[in-house]
Amino acid sequence: MDASAALLAPPQPPRETWWNRTAGGREILYVSLPLVISSLSWTVMTFVDRVFLKWESGIAMAAAFSASTLWFSLLCLPLGICMYCATFVSQYSGSHQPKQIGPTVWQGVWISLFLSPLLLLAIPLAPAVFALAGHEPAVQALEIQYFQILCWGIPAMLIAQALSSFYSGRGRTRIVMCVDTFVALLNVFLDYAWIFGKYGFPEAGIAGAGWATVTSLWIKALIYFLLLVQKKHRIEFHSLDLRIHRDLLKRILFYGAPSGFQFVLDVLGFTCFIMLVGRLGGVEAEATSMAFSISTLAFMPIWGFAQAASILVGQHLGENRDDLSARATWTTLHVALVYMTGISLSYLLVPQLFLAPFFVGVETEGGDGEVWQMSINLLRFVAAYNMFDAAMMIFVSAIKGAGDTPFVLKVSLVMASGMAIATYVAVEVLHVGIYGCWSLLTAWVWSLGIIYLIRFLGGKWRSMRVIEQTPAEKEVVEALAGTAS
Repeated sequence: MDASAALLAPPQPPRETWWNRTAGGREILYVSLPLVISSLSWTVMTFVDRVFLKWESGIAMAAAFSASTLWFSLLCLPLGICMYCATFVSQYSGSHQPKQIGPTVWQGVWISLFLSPLLLLAIPLAPAVFALAGHEPAVQALEIQYFQILCWGIPAMLIAQALSSFYSGRGRTRIVMCVDTFVALLNVFLDYAWIFGKYGFPEAGIAGAGWATVTSLWIKALIYFLLLVQKKHRIEFHSLDLRIHRDLLKRILFYGAPSGFQFVLDVLGFTCFIMLVGRLGGVEAEATSMAFSISTLAFMPIWGFAQAASILVGQHLGENRDDLSARATWTTLHVALVYMTGISLSYLLVPQLFLAPFFVGVETEGGDGEVWQMSINLLRFVAAYNMFDAAMMIFVSAIKGAGDTPFVLKVSLVMASGMAIATYVAVEVLHVGIYGCWSLLTAWVWSLGIIYLIRFLGGKWRSMRVIEQTPAEKEVVEALAGTAS
C-alpha cells in the first residue's frame, strides 16, 4: 500500500536553491549575460579604436580618450532619461500592461529628438571648451576635431537607446546583445578601414575613427527601429503609437531626469579628473588614458549586471514582490563580485597582458617605457577600488529601478562636485602628482560604494513605483511602505 501511495502521489517540486529559485542565479544570468556581452561589445569597440589610434600616435589616442569622455558627458542627461525608459517598460511588463510599452518607448524617442538640436550647439563651442583644459596645442587640435565629428552621432545614440528599452526592459536581452555586437564589429571594421585608408576608404586618422563611430550609431538606430515596428509588436505592444502622451512623458521626465543628471554629474566629475591629470604631463595623460581604457574594458560586464539588476527590480516591483527585487539585487552582486575578484587579481599579477596591445611593435623604453611602468602602477589602483565600484553600480541601479532617483541625484551632486574640487586642489595647489590623484579617486569610489549600500539596506525603495497603479496595487504598496517604516 505504501508503495502504491508513493506512486500515486503528485511529484514534488525540485528543492529551491540559489541557482534555480526565482531571482536566483539562473534568472540573473539569463537576463544579464546578453547585456554583459552587449556592454562588452561597445567597450571592445572603443578599446580597439584607441589601440588603432595608439598605433598611429600616442597623442591621437590620448586626444580621442579625453574628447570622447567629454562627448559622453554632453549626452549623459538625455541618455540617462532614455535609458530610464527601460525601468518603465520593466514595471509595465511586470504588471501585465503591454499596451503601455510601445508608447513609453516613443516618449523616449521624442525626448531624443527634442534635445538633440541643443546638444549639437556644442560643435561650434568645442575650441573654447578644450582651450580651458590647457592641453598641448597638438593634442588640443585633435581633441576638437574628434569631438566635433562625434557630435553628429548624438541623435542616433539617444534614439537607439530609447528604442532598445523595448527589449531590455522586458528582459529580452538577447536581441540587444545581437544588435550591439553586430554594430560593434561593423565599427571595428570601419575604424581600421577609415583610420589607415584600407578597402577604398581615405586614410583619415583620428577623423576616420570619429566618422566610423557616427556611421555605426546611425545604423544601430535604424536596426532597432525596424525591429520595433514589426506587425506582432504593433498589435501586442502598440509599438507604432507615435503620439505624445503628456502624462507618461511627464512621469518619464520626473523620474528619468534625476537619473540623467546623476549620470552627468558622475561623468563630469570623472571628466574633470581626466582633464586635470592631463595637466601633469604627456606621460601621465597617456598612462591614465591607457589604464582607464583597460579598466573600462574589464569593468563593462558590471554595467551589464547592473542593468539586469535594474530590470529585474522593476519587473518584480511591478508584481508587488519587493522581496524578489531584493533577492535579485543580492544575487547579481554575488555574481559581479566573483567576476571582479578575478579581474582585480589579473591587474595585480599579469598587467602586461592588458597593456601589450597598446605596444605592438613599440619598444618599452624611453618615453614609452615610462608610460608602460606608470600604467602598471595605475592598474594597481584600479584593483584597489574595483570591488567597491561593482557594489556601487549594482546598488545604485537597483534603487533607480524602483524610482529612488532623487536620492541618487543628491549624492552625485555632492560627490561629483567634491571630486572635481579635490582633484583641482591636488593638482594645482598641493602638487601631489599622478599617484596622489589616483589615491583620491580610489577613496571617492570607496565612499560611493558604502553610501549606496546603506541606502539599499534602508529599504525605502521597496515602496516606490514609477508607473500608475490600480487601487488594489496601491494598497499593497502602502502596506509595504508601512513595513519599511
